[in-house]
Amino acid sequence: MTLTALILAGGASQRMGQDKALLRYDGVPLLRRAWDVAQTVTADVRVVTPQRDRYRPLLPPTAQWVIEPSPPAGGRAAGPLIAFVRALETVETEWTLLLACDLPNLQGNVLQQWQRLLPQLPPTAIAYLPRRPQGWEPLCGFYRSACLPSLQQYLTTGRRSFQGWLDQLSGGPQSVRPIVDVPVDMLANCNTPQDWQRWQSS
Repeated sequence: MTLTALILAGGASQRMGQDKALLRYDGVPLLRRAWDVAQTVTADVRVVTPQRDRYRPLLPPTAQWVIEPSPPAGGRAAGPLIAFVRALETVETEWTLLLACDLPNLQGNVLQQWQRLLPQLPPTAIAYLPRRPQGWEPLCGFYRSACLPSLQQYLTTGRRSFQGWLDQLSGGPQSVRPIVDVPVDMLANCNTPQDWQRWQSS
């Protein structure tokens, strides 16, 4: 089984007030932590961002990049779903691990356990993701790269919601399989300075 990892690092971090990818946890920028963890799962790790020059010093010279278009002056970024679709168009492996860059408690051994279960999924399983009561966790899980046509079709509707796309798959020929027994803190992310302060103090 072949696998590519994509790390999304294109958000404006408006609620945080500073770039979350650059925040340091235990002295390591969050983007570098995500890259290091992804490297334990696959050697094919790519950072998806419009800001390669900003992040290049954080990663080894051999790091791979998928460059997003920069948003227009005063405009908003296209969003994670569009960034994922653009990056997925460059992927040739069967499966893709998608990660946000702002997950300080990512655990390589857990991702490896999830990866080992991928061959057991039926061919109709288009994604393998954690699910919580409020919905799917789309930015820490696995997607069969064959989901690209479905994503492209969804974007033609004008919608941009990961949850909306995943929910519409229910009952169709393609399915989303939930990951069970997810460690409590694995999916913790930080969107505001208060979140970040609580996380560092915990």
